[in-house]
Amino acid sequence: MNRKQFLILLVLLVVLGGAGLLLRKNQDIAANTGEQGAGQKLLGDKFPINDVAHLVIKHGTNELNLVKKDDRWRVRERSDYAANFTQIGDFLLKAAELKVVQSDEVAASELARLELTPPGPATNSGILVELKDKDDKTLKSLTLGKKHVRKSAQMSQFGDEGFPDGRYLLAGTDTKHALLVSDALLSIEAKPENWIKKDFFKIERPKAISVTYAAATNSWKLVRDTETGDWKLADAKAEEKLDATKVSGVTAPFASPSLNDVALSSAKPADYGLDQPTTVAVETFDDFAYTVTVGKKVGEDYALTVAVVANFPKERTPGKDEKPEDKDKADKAFKDRQKTLEDKLKEAKNFEQWIYLVPSWSVDPVLKNRKDLFEEKKDETKPADPGAPTAPGAPVLLPPPAK
Repeated sequence: MNRKQFLILLVLLVVLGGAGLLLRKNQDIAANTGEQGAGQKLLGDKFPINDVAHLVIKHGTNELNLVKKDDRWRVRERSDYAANFTQIGDFLLKAAELKVVQSDEVAASELARLELTPPGPATNSGILVELKDKDDKTLKSLTLGKKHVRKSAQMSQFGDEGFPDGRYLLAGTDTKHALLVSDALLSIEAKPENWIKKDFFKIERPKAISVTYAAATNSWKLVRDTETGDWKLADAKAEEKLDATKVSGVTAPFASPSLNDVALSSAKPADYGLDQPTTVAVETFDDFAYTVTVGKKVGEDYALTVAVVANFPKERTPGKDEKPEDKDKADKAFKDRQKTLEDKLKEAKNFEQWIYLVPSWSVDPVLKNRKDLFEEKKDETKPADPGAPTAPGAPVLLPPPAK
């Protein structure tokens, strides 16, 4: 190779190297700005989904922070109450696999029309979603805008013109390319109540139920000796007879309750009427004792708190005429059952430090006044028979004279 060929080769290497650097720089810029083309993954090919430890959602003047603490997702705006891990995980998995359907260049003046302006008081502002790591460094950010609506072939009787099948958004700091994805991402809202974990305590196998009101005459207590036994009114009066139909509505309190929201830890009991509550106490055949305090209604929900204790037997009582070969099996079943109950107690006690807003359908069935549990008294006063003979000395009613 002569000197001239060497120089030409050297120049080519410099040019190719420069082109490679320029291409790499453009790729880095695209990655940092979020610029994506149709068919590409919205968050890139190798988005570190497991590094996400903080989700920030901003819409209008509202801000929501979902933060991973002690390996558990929590809702900061609800004083770190447990967040719905499944909901968060589903969103992250979906976002990581979501591909761009369409990419359009847009002018700054068009962003408002597509609801892609930064979050603010304007009605057409976008929803900012920031995905951050444990050090609060932003890994990716998205601005969700207007939903894409697919037109229906026929307009329904309700005037529905279609349903959302996608959404316009901005990726990163790129405000020049409106991206369209094939998912409307409807669950992404800056509403803390939508992200809290909705699992709740559950009362099973009740054997005694009491409701204590401020007015003592409204209070009552029901008891039964066995799970299949009839419910009886404790300290019943002679004239009080339970109505089986009415009683059936109160004998499964909080068997499957739900919750709509959690009050801030800074809330005072008096704010929710919990300084003068109605108290529901339930004892179970599994040796649990629940105390549920019910405050006033907040909209369509009741405010309530729950406390639970348990006194499990330490040892199993052998059955009558129990055979030695059955002892080991029975002992193992007893230990397994105790472990299950202890786990349930631990889980139930996790709910003790909060004030909950619970839908009325979970509470109303048990909030009956004492008089509402009884059979209706029959009116034994019978009208007089006009054809019956008149008793001696009784006045005789004569028909009015004819006109």
